[in-house]
Amino acid sequence: MNTQDAGHLEAAVEAIAVDEFVTAGDEYTRAGWRVLADPRPEVDTFDVGDRGWVGAGLAHLVVAAVCYRVAGADARATRRAIAGVADATELASVTDHPAQRACFLELVGDFRAAGGLDGASDAYHDAGDAYQAAGDTVEEPQTRATTPLFQAAATPLTQVARGLANGEIAVKWDDLHGPDPADPGAFLAARASYKRQRFRSLVERAADEGDLAAPRGTTEYDTDHHQCPACGSTDVNWVENTVLCLRCSSPTAEQ
Repeated sequence: MNTQDAGHLEAAVEAIAVDEFVTAGDEYTRAGWRVLADPRPEVDTFDVGDRGWVGAGLAHLVVAAVCYRVAGADARATRRAIAGVADATELASVTDHPAQRACFLELVGDFRAAGGLDGASDAYHDAGDAYQAAGDTVEEPQTRATTPLFQAAATPLTQVARGLANGEIAVKWDDLHGPDPADPGAFLAARASYKRQRFRSLVERAADEGDLAAPRGTTEYDTDHHQCPACGSTDVNWVENTVLCLRCSSPTAEQ
């Protein structure tokens, strides 16, 4: 996502690749703060705009909380989540578009789930209700769901899930959205409903296993030019200027 993270996102991915999850949490935190402060040259933090680039900063902070949980640094995850709830709530209050407000409320649920806070289910219920109420204001829900804000809000869930699915895409578009775009409220509310059912348990599983996958970038299967020294896979994930194993997120070796 083309936001100004000052290289901290790349550093976070590099830390994940070597299982340094506290460092990854720190770098995701720095990336989140950087993007919240100044998302893009032409974008003001508190002028959410139609695209909602600032949402990427919140997503980085959600992943930071997950990293700390995976590392066993639960107190740091809690603090990151509490601050993230405040940030997402503040941004929900300054956007003019009801669907964007609902998406920020969805991120409130993500912070509560990622940080192990109480109230995640209620937050997702609130987001779902807000999406339903926003239905009449959304003419093209599929287009709205592809804006940077909505894509950012899906990123932590998809990243955590792929680490528990051998690196594959474990949460797809149809999982997150309703079946009928002609009903925009229900189409978008499905995001919050799915997360209410899955995100907390996925985070807890990742924490129990002590592992988190890198985000998925550009992939190539059965290559003849890279092989993972950790697991032997020749499936590759190019993400944030790094070349990682698609399966276990370890750095790969060129053959």
